[in-house]
Amino acid sequence: MATEDVPLPPWRKSRKPAQLRRQLSQDLIVEAGLRILDAEGLDALSMRRVAQEFDTGPASLYAHVANKEELLELVYDRVLSEIRLPERDPGRWKEQLREYMVEVHRVLAKHADLARVALANIPTGENSVRMGEFVFGLLIEAGMSPRDAALSMDRISLYVVSDAYEGSVHFTRMRAAGLSDPQEYFESFVGQIAGYYRALPAARFPHITKFVDALIADDGEERFQYGLELLLDGIEARMPRTP
Repeated sequence: MATEDVPLPPWRKSRKPAQLRRQLSQDLIVEAGLRILDAEGLDALSMRRVAQEFDTGPASLYAHVANKEELLELVYDRVLSEIRLPERDPGRWKEQLREYMVEVHRVLAKHADLARVALANIPTGENSVRMGEFVFGLLIEAGMSPRDAALSMDRISLYVVSDAYEGSVHFTRMRAAGLSDPQEYFESFVGQIAGYYRALPAARFPHITKFVDALIADDGEERFQYGLELLLDGIEARMPRTP
């Protein structure tokens, strides 16, 4: 071995100390998958891409995760663990449901394309079931029939997830356009839509051409809140009337 002042002979190769690989586990694989999804988007997430994070091959992952579909389910459920649920209070069901929907939307919006995972499957992870029990139980305890509670829970989930997904689509387009400012992107996008509406023949589309400003007035957050209140009011209308 060469000392600090004596070099190695030129026919010998310098060897770096071997670096021990981290022991793979399902948790580490899921964390890596979430990092890739947040940074590169859902389309970039694959078993091979995750394996690169650990300097190994995809086969090493299959002892912990069956396939990409299972990985996506695990990543989605990991994100749902960020959602904190209060103790159910059926006397405040509408307020609690509103807070729940806003919180789920906020968490999904933080994680790029993740809402696509929920749209493609019925999530059954521990945190998905935990959230379902909260909403389902809250509505039943507030007096709603199990059938109406089940259908309401389904529509609530679809609305929140699909709205978050729409936002992720715009984020992907913004990134593809090389823009980093969401406000700049939306002003450009909405401006093009408004210009198109104004160019339509007024005789065929009198209301759209006349009220273009109303059509584009509200941003994504305002539209989400409006739809949320529509849903809550509709659920309230199906609640049994107490004397």
